Amino acid sequence: QVQLVESGGGLAQPGGSLRLSCAASGFTFSNYAMSWARQAPGKGLEWVSGIYSDSRDTYYADSVKGRFTISRDNAKNILYLQMNSLKPEDTALYYCAKDFSPWLTKEYDYWGQGTQVTVSS
Repeated sequence: QVQLVESGGGLAQPGGSLRLSCAASGFTFSNYAMSWARQAPGKGLEWVSGIYSDSRDTYYADSVKGRFTISRDNAKNILYLQMNSLKPEDTALYYCAKDFSPWLTKEYDYWGQGTQVTVSS
């Protein structure tokens, strides 16, 4: 069965960095676009970033552009999110999600369980 397992979350200081990972299994990872989304306490789900199946294109929400970098290793079936210059407003539960196609449609059929990121001094 499809599994998406996020890791790498934790506590970071403002201006600090974290790298999230999402280990995928149960499907042909290299055939599908993937995304990261987040949900802050008391707020709705926010799409953060997406990447095509072959990494040819990446996309970012304006709120993270220039600070976050999405990447993937199709040989290892892992999706990454490098988060730099973290701000308190980046505090959220971060999810990875599998797209329906190799291109970014922002329509997802599987989600991970999430990893908590807290940015605080």
